[in-house]
Amino acid sequence: MTFSLDKIDLEILGLMQDNARISNADMARELGMAPSAVLERVKKLEQKKVIRQYVTDIDPAALGQKLLAFISLKTSDGLGCNVTGAKLAQIPEVQEVHSIAGEDCFLVKVRTTDSASLIRLMRTSFSEVTSIIATKTTIVLETVKEQQHLIIPKPEQDE
Repeated sequence: MTFSLDKIDLEILGLMQDNARISNADMARELGMAPSAVLERVKKLEQKKVIRQYVTDIDPAALGQKLLAFISLKTSDGLGCNVTGAKLAQIPEVQEVHSIAGEDCFLVKVRTTDSASLIRLMRTSFSEVTSIIATKTTIVLETVKEQQHLIIPKPEQDE
């Protein structure tokens, strides 16, 4: 889906991505706009699902989730079938499910407390997804960069 975003929309998205807790008044001051106009634009961005949600970024280690793994899956699903992806998305430890091109069908990001809990996850939750025919697990030793920030395009300059 393509959205038509103008210079002000892009500036609002940049401000909110840098600080999701920025107040409407602070945003209005930064943009040189009336708070009511900024609020209206933010509401429209939410309605269009450009702004999908507001989240809190929690350190996984603070919750004991020290093991990060990526699991490549081969499935028996037909091309374009999303049944397996939907089942994988329901597993609490699964953070991301990506349908991918190539030899494998899905790439899944999971977080668990340790290798024993990863084994339990694979033997219980993943084994219940009967369309999975093969897995390949990569355990992350260290994360150098992990972010959800998107590159906000620079607004076109009016000439």
